[in-house]
Amino acid sequence: MTSIRPVTPIRSPQWLRADRSRVITRLFVPGQEGFELQESRAGKVLARILEFDEADVRTALDDVLRRHGNRHRNLVGTFRRHADELADRLAPGTELSEARMLLLGAVFTNEYAIEGAALCNPSIVVHPDQSGTPAGSARFVMSVRGIGEGHRSSIGFRTGSVDDAGHVVVDDPSRFATTGATVATLLDAEVFRTELAWLHDGREASDYVLDALDDRFSRTDLDERLEQLQRHRSTRRHAPATMALIRSIADRAYGVEFSDDTVLSERVLWPVSSAEAGGIEDARFVRFVDDDGSVTFYATYTAYSGSRISQQLLATTDFQSFTSAPMVGRAAANKGLALFPRRIRGRYVAMSRSDRESNTIAYSDHPAMWANSVPCQQPTRPWEALQLGNCGPPVETDDGWLVLTHGVGPMRTYRIGAVLLDLDDPTRILGRLTEPLLGQADDERDGYVPNVVYSCGAFLHADNLVLPFGVGDAAIRVATVPLPELLGALRA
Repeated sequence: MTSIRPVTPIRSPQWLRADRSRVITRLFVPGQEGFELQESRAGKVLARILEFDEADVRTALDDVLRRHGNRHRNLVGTFRRHADELADRLAPGTELSEARMLLLGAVFTNEYAIEGAALCNPSIVVHPDQSGTPAGSARFVMSVRGIGEGHRSSIGFRTGSVDDAGHVVVDDPSRFATTGATVATLLDAEVFRTELAWLHDGREASDYVLDALDDRFSRTDLDERLEQLQRHRSTRRHAPATMALIRSIADRAYGVEFSDDTVLSERVLWPVSSAEAGGIEDARFVRFVDDDGSVTFYATYTAYSGSRISQQLLATTDFQSFTSAPMVGRAAANKGLALFPRRIRGRYVAMSRSDRESNTIAYSDHPAMWANSVPCQQPTRPWEALQLGNCGPPVETDDGWLVLTHGVGPMRTYRIGAVLLDLDDPTRILGRLTEPLLGQADDERDGYVPNVVYSCGAFLHADNLVLPFGVGDAAIRVATVPLPELLGALRA
């Protein structure tokens, strides 16, 4: 069933634009900026700092703190941590004054503007804390993709509210931007087995490692077993390649924790693993309610190494502590996988675009493992001739699963469409819009990437679909769509 009835999204007047003053601190090692094939110059720089007059040291430190101190929550603490990275280069017994130690840390620190180039590709979910929200309104969390120097992306957050009339207000973010502490997390044996089997790795060597471990195990346990394989590798032909592959999978699993004194809009998820070295992109958040009633906020996102992409799965219950784990299997091999918000007939379900141009449905017993998918939606209209994909997790309605889609057509123009899928069998299309739900307005054509409107997820409130969308991969707007009008168009 298809529709020709027009639907008119209502755009909020508020624009969210990139703010170049939102900066995080990073350890800076001269000579290791990524374009010089040489040893770092850390030793020479350290020697210079040790030779400075103490008065010059204090003057330089005062200048740094005056110019940068109000841009970061705990800049002095950052300088101390970064100075500790240089401690092994100091001669035994060397004692530094507090000022010289902090200046040392400052010299090995740089600021990175997380939104220096663009802000785009939002997704939105209901906030886990609704206390104090006015009657008829809902507080939400919006994830955003910030793009900075070198086109490196990170995941940030905004908060806001929507009332029962569909009026949306996005709160101003914190003046600080802060990355969390990376922590170890348990590893899942089945994730390793699935990825190794899909990549046709030698079973003998991988079984030697994994058969000796529990279903969930620590990185320390894994490294000990890999060391044993290293000692006995001579009779296992694929052992070196297997060990490298196992380590690369393990490196993609980690946790991130933010301190209690940070607010949600301050928190920035920054690339951690080598698989993410080129950035983390397009998080699709979903409020997932399991069969026992427990709630987890999942997000699938694209990890970019600089040359290859892979899919990762974020999980959190409070947006303060997160885990990130590799998503594996053929159906998770491309960009844009999105989870349904609950199980269907006891299984996890996802929208996949594993063939790079159409929407498919995948089923799994594990939220990180997606072996295969089945066809669902193919491009049929000129505005989606190049490819189709989802614009975030499906939204459940009484009439079916509402899926926002993106279609790419002439001049690589991205527009947002919609389909309605059967609640029990989401491979069955009940209706689809033949024309875009949302395209570029006259003031939305230009940007970092022109001719693009794109979303990573919407949510329902009081019979309104709240749809945040990126404009030209440069800014963000929010539109609302009356749900009865949209469903009527899909059923027409």
